[in-house]
Amino acid sequence: METPMRLPVASFEIVNTFSHDPTAFTQGLVFHDGAIFESDGEYRESRLRKVELATGKTLLKHNLPNEFFGEGATVLGDKIYQLTWNENTCFVYDVNDLKLLKEFKYSGEGWGLTQDGTNLILSDGTHILRVINPVSFETIRTIPVLNEKGKPVMSLNELEFINGEIWANVWHDTRIARINPKDGKLLGWIDLTRLAKEEVENNPENVLNGIAYDKSNDRIFVTGKNWRKLYEIRLKDQ
Repeated sequence: METPMRLPVASFEIVNTFSHDPTAFTQGLVFHDGAIFESDGEYRESRLRKVELATGKTLLKHNLPNEFFGEGATVLGDKIYQLTWNENTCFVYDVNDLKLLKEFKYSGEGWGLTQDGTNLILSDGTHILRVINPVSFETIRTIPVLNEKGKPVMSLNELEFINGEIWANVWHDTRIARINPKDGKLLGWIDLTRLAKEEVENNPENVLNGIAYDKSNDRIFVTGKNWRKLYEIRLKDQ
């Protein structure tokens, strides 16, 4: 019987540290046009914010109705898309002023959201990612995510598309999964245990959740739910 190939595990170094709102239950994180956009969850507290990177100051904010629980978010073109957890609704805003433009319905839960330049990619808490048309919001195809043993990688959460890979937080895991978008196979892990340790010790629900990428300057940002800091990191041992 063939022994599964061991996947590479990258470590990291901290490049910069920025302030992060500790009341923000981070569900989605995006870098766009020099700023951070964040989707925060919890009923009665969900919102979408544009945040000044250097200071953590909220520049723009849209509060969701109390019955919605905000989840993953991504920017595609001049629009920002925001999922909700159990409400089967994706809100679409003008990225310039966060004005609500439209909403879409979808089945199942909404967890993480990213885009590949053409289509949206959605996680729903299982091992299945959905590739979605951003105009009709119809599912084009699905991507089952499997580890090196062919087993499902469950609880896929916040997503980011980085250099041809899908990076995914895994709920209650201190590692980021690197996924091949063509076949869903794992390409490796990024171990952020050292970064997450203190925050998770304070509260086990303060999980690592939030990946953003500045493509123009090749910068990676990470944070977590109710974390006090947002970190710019650089990978090592790739």
